[in-house]
Amino acid sequence: MDEVFNAAVIAKKLIEKKSITPNDGGCQEYIKKELENYKFSCENINLEDVKNIWLRKGSDRPLVVFAGHTDVVPSGNIDEWHTDPFTPEIKNNILYGRGASDMKSSIAAMVAATQRFIKDNPNHKGSIGFLLTSDEEGPAKYGTQKVIEKFKKNNTNIDYCIVGEPTSSKKFGDTIKNGRRGSITGHLKIIGIQGHIAYPELAKNPIHYAGTLINDLNNFKWDNGNKYFPETSFQISSVRSDEVASNMIPRSVDITFNLRFSNELTQESIKSKFEEKLSELGCQFEIKWNCSAEPFITGEGKLTKILQSAIKEIVNVEASLSTSGGTSDARFISQHAKETVEFGPLNETAHKVNENINLQNLAELEKIYYAVLCKILI
Repeated sequence: MDEVFNAAVIAKKLIEKKSITPNDGGCQEYIKKELENYKFSCENINLEDVKNIWLRKGSDRPLVVFAGHTDVVPSGNIDEWHTDPFTPEIKNNILYGRGASDMKSSIAAMVAATQRFIKDNPNHKGSIGFLLTSDEEGPAKYGTQKVIEKFKKNNTNIDYCIVGEPTSSKKFGDTIKNGRRGSITGHLKIIGIQGHIAYPELAKNPIHYAGTLINDLNNFKWDNGNKYFPETSFQISSVRSDEVASNMIPRSVDITFNLRFSNELTQESIKSKFEEKLSELGCQFEIKWNCSAEPFITGEGKLTKILQSAIKEIVNVEASLSTSGGTSDARFISQHAKETVEFGPLNETAHKVNENINLQNLAELEKIYYAVLCKILI
C-alpha cells in the first residue's frame, strides 16, 4: 500500500500528540492538513476549552460521516508502560501508545480509507464528513453534543455515521455496536437521627434503612430487556456515612448508584419507581439525579448490512450487533443521523497501560472503512 494511504503512519502521528482530555494536542489540525488536498471544507467549532472540527467534501446526499474523538485518557502509572505512552513504537507488528485502541487508530484508518477512496473515485456521489471532538473522554458537554445541536439548526443532515470506538471483543470484526444502554446516576442521602449505639430507641440509624433499600433493589427486576438490550442493571458504587465514633449512630448515609437501562425504561420511570421505594421505607431522604445518556438503537438497516458485508469480505468474520458497554458520542449523533453505528478495533487494551493495536488489524480496519465508502458512494 502506498505510504501516503497507510493508516499506521497517520496513527503514529496522532499518538505522539499528547491530547489528554480535553486537550486536542494538535490532532485535528494535523487531520485537516491530511485532507486539505482532497477538497474538504473545514469548520472549527471550539467551545470553552474543547476543540471540535467539521470537515466535509461535497454537498450532495447521501452524507457519510466518520466520527470520533482525538482526546485520550491519562496514561496512568508511566512505570507500568513498556514504552512511552506518547512515543509510538512498533514491536512484533504491534503499535503501542495511548490512543492506539481508543481511538486514534480508528481515526487514522478513516482518514487513510477516505484518501484512497477519493483518489480511486474522484467523481463519487454523495458527500463525506469528519466530525471530531476533544471532549469525549471527559464531561462531553462541549463536544459532539453541541455540534449536533448546531447541525439540527442549520439542517446539516447525516445519512450514515460510523463512530470509530473500539467495539471488537474477542476477535477483530466480531462486534458492531448499533445502540447503547442509557446511563443514569443517583446521589442519595438517607437522613436518620444521630445517637448513642447503646440507646438505639432514641435514634434512627440511616445505615439500617440503606441496608433494607439495597437488599430490595438488588432483588428488584427493572425489566426483561428485549431483542437488542440486556435487562437493566443496578449497581452501587459508593456507600459512605458520617465519620463518627465507634459507639455512635450516624445522622446520615450517602449512596451513589448507577443504572444502565434498556429502552424498555425512561429516566422518568426509573426516578418514579425509585422514589416510590424510598417512600415505602418511611425515612427522610434527599436525592439528585444525573442522566448522562438515554438508550438508543439503530435498527438493522442499510448501514449495518453494508458494514457486516464489508467485515465478512475483508476478515471473513460474521459481525454481530450489540448494545453492550459504556456510553459514547453515538448517543448524540443517533438523535440526528438516519443510521448510526460504532465499529473499530479490539477493545481489550483500551484505557489500559501498554495500550496497543495489531498493525494487521489496523490495515484491515482501513480496508473495511474503504469498502463501506465504495458500497454507499459508488
